[in-house]
Amino acid sequence: MPELPEVETIRKQLAAKITGLTITGATIYLEKVIAAPAPVRFGETIRGRAILGVNRRGKFLLFDLSGGYRLVVHLRMSGQLVYETADGPLPRHTHLVFHLDRGRLRLTDLRQFGRVWLVPAAGAEVKELRKLGPEPLSSAFTEEYFLARLQKSRRRIKALLLDQEVVAGIGNIYADEALYAAGVHPARRASDLSVREGKALYRAIRDVLREGIAHRGTSIRDYVDAVGEEGSHQHFLKVHNRAGRPCPECGTRIEKVKLGGRGTYFCPRCQPL
Repeated sequence: MPELPEVETIRKQLAAKITGLTITGATIYLEKVIAAPAPVRFGETIRGRAILGVNRRGKFLLFDLSGGYRLVVHLRMSGQLVYETADGPLPRHTHLVFHLDRGRLRLTDLRQFGRVWLVPAAGAEVKELRKLGPEPLSSAFTEEYFLARLQKSRRRIKALLLDQEVVAGIGNIYADEALYAAGVHPARRASDLSVREGKALYRAIRDVLREGIAHRGTSIRDYVDAVGEEGSHQHFLKVHNRAGRPCPECGTRIEKVKLGGRGTYFCPRCQPL
């Protein structure tokens, strides 16, 4: 699933390429990707709307449109949102195309989990957005807030980091990387972490997300950026997707376990339980 660095990469690229363009129409090839409103109304309502800006909240992309509307996109597991200047053949599994007065924006999604909403910018909102916790790179995500959430929870720390109501945008890849950077075992209980460990994890979260953004995201399976190119952060991962390979710090073999149904990677020596 594209996480904060991947979605932020897409946001920045689209903001530079399509802000100011007008949506001349939309072709819907798979109706279930339209979460709201009904597909026919979606197509009618979005036609002729100018794109005023592109923002992000957690893993959601937010397109501010003229006339007081907002387009919300969540790529879920395998969604790709790609801007193209030429109308060539569409890739397989393309479910939605926004036709622009210059080029097109297509949603391609092998697993068909991605969803799109068109809602009034004021008033009605996508309910998942209301539940999101603070942005980890914002001033709202303070060290004090994070330590307080740790102290109140007996959940395993990996599960806590993946909870979008605690902090928005972290997924499996960057949770593993942050825990490794902080030397914290993913199966430990959040409230068992010391203040020193909590502070180290707070810093690690922000550091690994910034690194992921700098490398234009992590391409392991399906992720490509807004121009269809892979990111490069997969070449800088320390533990995630590296089971059986040596830890870059101590040489111990990286292990993989299932925690909460998610594949979890860690170094048993650098991250003792």
